[in-house]
Amino acid sequence: MHVERHRINRVGWLRASVLGANDGLLSTASLVLGVAAAHGTHKAILISGVAGLVAGAMSMAAGEYVSVSSQADSEASDLERERRELSTDPVGELAELTQIYVTRGLSPDLAGQVATQLMTHDALGAHARDELGIADGSIARPVQAALASAASFAAGASVPLIVGGLATSHLIPFVLVTSLLCLVALGSLAARAGGAGALKGSLRVTFWGALAMAVTLGVGSLVGEASPVR
Repeated sequence: MHVERHRINRVGWLRASVLGANDGLLSTASLVLGVAAAHGTHKAILISGVAGLVAGAMSMAAGEYVSVSSQADSEASDLERERRELSTDPVGELAELTQIYVTRGLSPDLAGQVATQLMTHDALGAHARDELGIADGSIARPVQAALASAASFAAGASVPLIVGGLATSHLIPFVLVTSLLCLVALGSLAARAGGAGALKGSLRVTFWGALAMAVTLGVGSLVGEASPVR
């Protein structure tokens, strides 16, 4: 039996998880590095990191839930419209579905037979899939996206926090190197899960992560020089 495994079903949770982990790791590492570069105390560095973790995870969850809920509302509205049209004008909906299959390469007669059989089996499902482009694998799931974003953000943010907590000296190089290595691993993992090249994914994530941390380090150093610790 020929079995094919496709990655498109991973799109919903993969996008939210990768975004959350990358954002958690990068934003918290940058925050820790910035405060450390500004000559903050070890306690202040950890407090700012924990605050960034909690605030970031909640922000990611709320933002993802709101945005995906908007998509879900749009999908529900379109499905309800199709449901009404199927009940009030089934002939017109059959003709519409037939024309869709004709434009995809079927002959008019075959397209009519396919449309008739599919509408007999599941009229709303056929129109959702072939007219609206709404499939089970890509349907919006706000709660799933919110939880995945929050959990992955917290997981990513915990790395620089743990390293920063353990590093009583040379905190900046330890956090910087560890975060860059994690970004390499994260980019590779995300690329492989999505079916892309691991090297390209790693370079893409690591480049922008290194740039963000370098800018934050520079700003922290400037702030520290302008406001020396008393």
